[in-house]
Amino acid sequence: MRRTRTRARWIGPALAGAVVLSAVAGAPAAHANVPIKVVSLDPYTTTTSYHKTEVEPDTFAHGTTVVTAFQVGRFQNGGASNVGWAASTDGGVHWGKGFLPGITTVATPPGPYDRDTDPSVGYDAKHNVWMIVTLAMTGTTGSAVVVSESSDARHWGLPINVAVADPTNFESFDKNWVACDNDATTPSPFYGNCYVEYDDNGNLDQPHVAVSSDGGQTWTESAVPPGVASGGQPLVQPVTGTVIMPIGPGLTVGGTITSYTSHDGGLTFAGPFTVSPIDQATVQGSLRAPELPSAEIDGLGRVFVVWYDCRFRVNCTSNDIVLSTSLDGQTWTPPVAIPIDSSSSTVDHFLPGIAVDPSTSGNTAHLGVVYYFYPDAACTSSTCQLSVGFISSTDGGVSWSVATQLAGPFTNTWFPLTTQGYMVGDYNSASFISGKAYTVFAAALPSPCQLGSNNCKETMIRPLQGLAPGASIHAARHEVLYQGQAATSGGTLLAHR
Repeated sequence: MRRTRTRARWIGPALAGAVVLSAVAGAPAAHANVPIKVVSLDPYTTTTSYHKTEVEPDTFAHGTTVVTAFQVGRFQNGGASNVGWAASTDGGVHWGKGFLPGITTVATPPGPYDRDTDPSVGYDAKHNVWMIVTLAMTGTTGSAVVVSESSDARHWGLPINVAVADPTNFESFDKNWVACDNDATTPSPFYGNCYVEYDDNGNLDQPHVAVSSDGGQTWTESAVPPGVASGGQPLVQPVTGTVIMPIGPGLTVGGTITSYTSHDGGLTFAGPFTVSPIDQATVQGSLRAPELPSAEIDGLGRVFVVWYDCRFRVNCTSNDIVLSTSLDGQTWTPPVAIPIDSSSSTVDHFLPGIAVDPSTSGNTAHLGVVYYFYPDAACTSSTCQLSVGFISSTDGGVSWSVATQLAGPFTNTWFPLTTQGYMVGDYNSASFISGKAYTVFAAALPSPCQLGSNNCKETMIRPLQGLAPGASIHAARHEVLYQGQAATSGGTLLAHR
């Protein structure tokens, strides 16, 4: 990738329904931008939050339906005014949008909570229920994990409690995620179970899992071994219904990615099992970029986990997106670098979200990874050139396509400044429909984003068409050029929210 200094602009919905983000001047065609469309706009005018901001999307697809959910009206010190959604039921052609009811005080109808955050989307095939699980907040405390449900991905009901924090026990929840046992071909004994992971940030990020077998109406807490971890993403293997849950290192920067497993429908979990230690170069530009893994599963039950890591870079000064896989959730392959750029490159990659086509598996599994990147890792909040990229594999991650730049570059100061840095989101996501990957991500127009003003212009956008996997021509990198300690090891994070 050639380093560039000219900034591209994207045009808002008032100017065009579908537009092309101008390609960076002089950039190779492989990194040209793609046609995009605005998904949603922040309607709230809460003066204590960043008006006109939308951050942190998740997506999930089933059949020809894809649903995304995201924070709307981000607060500086945690959470958002509400959570928005957008959905297509015809394979990504037409989209509806709206905002969840009954959670926060600005929702319609209003709810009891001050803020909402950390949206995760799932689908329960047995009960035909779409779910958006979020973290409802009282001030800056994660008071409850709640689920909003829909049978048509367009009309969403009032929230149902998954778990309610006990403040007398110092509980404050964080980083929830949902997945369901959906394989009806050879149903497991736990077909129709849904699993929600969440962390107790008030008690050293102890992970929890809640299970529902009735379409999300009632939830029962699992027995999870003690640990310090955050951002777990449960996945369900076909036939057996085994739950495999990769999870990040919790409050400590650096640390180790681990996993938990359950063989009894989420009644009990075993672990943690080591996926990999993290070697992490600090993402510059005061960008908020926690080390949270992204995980997906193929049609035969192999789990793929990606995160950003500097172990393959000379002197560990910038990050690759790396990949590890497992068939049982206990033994994991050594991480390999996804070959977006060379090991001597100055390009920094972070905040990955992986998609796996569930109709594929093994050495023909189709993968897609969306991520943010800087052309030059050594930059500041006013000089970093933040862009969104996509890369794919058609052989289960053995080799990869040429990377594509989806949008950007953006300047970090166009995004809301939280207590942990400028924010596009703590995670990314993509999902496959009919062989193409669909993703939604945060982008911004040139404008200094200031608290309590109308200057912010950050919204959710999506590629106009699904992203077809390209020819896999570049082998994943196995060689270790640098093996050192994480550049940020020993540091401490606040709650992610």
